[in-house]
Amino acid sequence: MSTALVGADGLLRLRDRSFRCALGRGGIRVHKEEGDGATPAGPLPLRRVLYRADRLAAPVCAVPVEPIGAQDGWCDDPADRAYNRPVRLPYEGRHEELWRSDSIYDIVGVLGWNDAPVVKGRGSAIFLHLARPGYPPTEGCVALALPDLRALLAMGITGLEVAWP
Repeated sequence: MSTALVGADGLLRLRDRSFRCALGRGGIRVHKEEGDGATPAGPLPLRRVLYRADRLAAPVCAVPVEPIGAQDGWCDDPADRAYNRPVRLPYEGRHEELWRSDSIYDIVGVLGWNDAPVVKGRGSAIFLHLARPGYPPTEGCVALALPDLRALLAMGITGLEVAWP
């Protein structure tokens, strides 16, 4: 098992390597809530990795890898029975589309936040994904440049430990 350490300084560290990353616009919080834009502090196991097979080759990694389809979404509606779970689109509840026109979800690591068990309102869709140019803040996810995310996954990462500032 390889767990990378994520610091409030915007660096993700694994063994002797450091990678620049973007974190949530709400900073790092121990008490994460839906919509606060924060990256949750604590352990975040990497459950699986999704990718856009029409754009990229499957990443090499230590967890299961699956292609994303145009009907794949993620429910982020705390009032919905599928809250913080994958859904098939079209879907009536509030959700994110995983098949995006931009590239940030071309590789998506599903992180184990608020999933065992799911607690309504504690936060959803916390992913490890691709950063936008200039590394602007995310909605609570951890984001890296494509070469860095590929390298990190190839190093056998199985989770993140997000440090409280």
